[in-house]
Order: sequence, then C-alpha cells, then structure tokens
Amino acid sequence: MKSYIKERTLQEANYVVQMQQTIRQTAKIFNLSKSTVHNDISKRLQMVDSALYEQVKKILDQNFSEKHIRGGQSTKQKYQFKEIEK
Repeated sequence: MKSYIKERTLQEANYVVQMQQTIRQTAKIFNLSKSTVHNDISKRLQMVDSALYEQVKKILDQNFSEKHIRGGQSTKQKYQFKEIEK
C-alpha cells in the first residue's frame, strides 16, 4: 500500500473516532467520494491498524443502526418546513 493512502486512511479513521462522524460527513470534510472513504475505513484500515479499525467499526455499526431514524427525522423536518411556507 502506498504511503499516502495509508496516511489518508489513518486521518479519516481518526476523524471518524474523534468526531463520531458518518462516512458521508467524513467524505465531505476530506473532499473524497463516499466509496473511497468506505474502502479506506472498512478494508485498508484493518491492514494498517486493527485496534483503530475496531473503534471505527463500532461507530459505523451504530450509524448504520440509526440510519432509518435519521432519515425519518429529515423527512419530518422537510414537510414541517413546507407547512410553514404555506
């Protein structure tokens, strides 16, 4: 693995752990695609730092389990905003 990819992967993982962020939010901050961040964090990180991988995996599993709740809240806010506009 090239050194710049290894360094980027560690930076992304540390950001996710420190800020408790999602893949989408991390991709936006690092100006990368969601696919790149997902590959870095779910595949490459395990080869680079297994302890950090376990921390990130817990956060991503939590985000995945809460995904449907966030989507519902977002939709609710969207329609509440439309009601205010009327």
